[in-house]
Amino acid sequence: MPFMKGRAPIRRTLRYLEAGRLVLKNEIKIFTINYNTLGPHHTGTEEFVFWYLPQIQYKNPDVQIATFKNMTPSPFIRCFYEAGHQMLIECDSKSKEEIHEHLLKVVGKSEEVLKQEAIAREKKDNPANFGVGCERHCICEINGQLTCPQIVPLPFHMRGKHKNAEKE
Repeated sequence: MPFMKGRAPIRRTLRYLEAGRLVLKNEIKIFTINYNTLGPHHTGTEEFVFWYLPQIQYKNPDVQIATFKNMTPSPFIRCFYEAGHQMLIECDSKSKEEIHEHLLKVVGKSEEVLKQEAIAREKKDNPANFGVGCERHCICEINGQLTCPQIVPLPFHMRGKHKNAEKE
């Protein structure tokens, strides 16, 4: 499989991408990471980009994410909010796990908010649904559909036993 080539191909699997825990708040529109590829105090940020950035991109499709390499003396993350202000997060000499945990606390949605959003997504208030626990008990209650065979019998050409009897 061609997608399983390269360094750490596990990062390209759907299971790995869905396992990401960092879902950014709705107010954040741009997320930038600045780091150098050389230097011991940049290794945590570089590993964070390598391991966690694909998950963040997958979980936050409406957020513009940019990385700037070799343009800064110290590593940092900048978040631009919808209202126009920005937040600067220092990542100097931190490990990838420390950076990830700090971002979860500061710019990530809380567990309660994520659970509420999952429940809201799961809610089935679709007017096309019918059956027990829905607005309509049967599809025959919708205009343009055939009435229930309990009330008005189906024509003979629509009944299976009459079709099969004609063939024999």
